[in-house]
Amino acid sequence: MSSQVDPIFFADCAARSFFDQVANKWSVMILTLLTERPARFNEMKRRLQGVTHKALTQALRRLERNGLIQRTVLATSPVAVEYAITQLGRTLQVPFGAVYDWSIQHLEEIEEAKRSYDSRSFGAEPSR
Repeated sequence: MSSQVDPIFFADCAARSFFDQVANKWSVMILTLLTERPARFNEMKRRLQGVTHKALTQALRRLERNGLIQRTVLATSPVAVEYAITQLGRTLQVPFGAVYDWSIQHLEEIEEAKRSYDSRSFGAEPSR
C-alpha cells in the first residue's frame, strides 16, 4: 500500500486553492448565466434568486481575480458595470454542464439518500 499523499490534500496545492475560490454554487451559477451574454450586477441579482448583495459581490471579485470573468466600466450616465465571461471561463462550461447533467440524472437517488439519512438522524432537522 502506498503511503504517498495526493498533492490535492496539501494546504498549498494550487488546485485546492482554485476549488476554494470558484467551486461554490454562486460562482457556478454566475458563470453559467454569463455564458448566455454579458450582464450587469442588478440583472444577475434578479436572475439568481436568493443571492445576497454581499455574496454576489464576493463571488464576482473571486471570479474576476481568477481570470474567469471580466469587469468593464461602461461610459454611460450614470456609470454602469458589466460582467462578461472570459475565454478561460468558457472552458468550464463542459465540466459544469457534466456536473449539472449528473445531478439531474441522479436527483431521485440523492433525494432518497437524504430522506434515508434524515429518518435515521433522530431529532435532526431535515437538511436541504
